[in-house]
Amino acid sequence: MVDCLGTWLTAVIDAEALWDASTDDAAEVITGRLGEITRTLHGRTADTVLVTNEVGLGVVPAHRSGRLFRDLLGLANQRIAEFCDEVHLVIAGRVLKL
Repeated sequence: MVDCLGTWLTAVIDAEALWDASTDDAAEVITGRLGEITRTLHGRTADTVLVTNEVGLGVVPAHRSGRLFRDLLGLANQRIAEFCDEVHLVIAGRVLKL
């Protein structure tokens, strides 16, 4: 179980000093780091559960860093979902299989 991709993303943004980078430059770095995760997922035979936040359904963040995080987490969620057999969205305790 991996909990949570949002925390992982924050750690990568901090470690790579991406908070002031352009969205495109930050996305390039994050895409490379996501490759490490997807290669690991691709080789797994055991069930693996990944937990993440959904930050794109709410109010647009007022600060640039919030918008950067929202955009990069959306990218991460999309890329990881491509390698998953199932993706579920949980809202108000209700599970929607995507």
